[in-house]
Amino acid sequence: MNMLFIIVAIIAVVLLLTGGFVQSLNFLLWVGVILLVLAVIAFLARSMSGRRGA
Repeated sequence: MNMLFIIVAIIAVVLLLTGGFVQSLNFLLWVGVILLVLAVIAFLARSMSGRRGA
């Protein structure tokens, strides 16, 4: 997960330097939305597997 964070940070900095501020914020917004969806899916999977085991 740390390596993914480093890669995302590098891409954001490159976009900030080359494409401008708005493009880098747009990229980070989409990354945040995707990570939020993945976290919700992981939470639901854990809660469902926990209920099945109990």
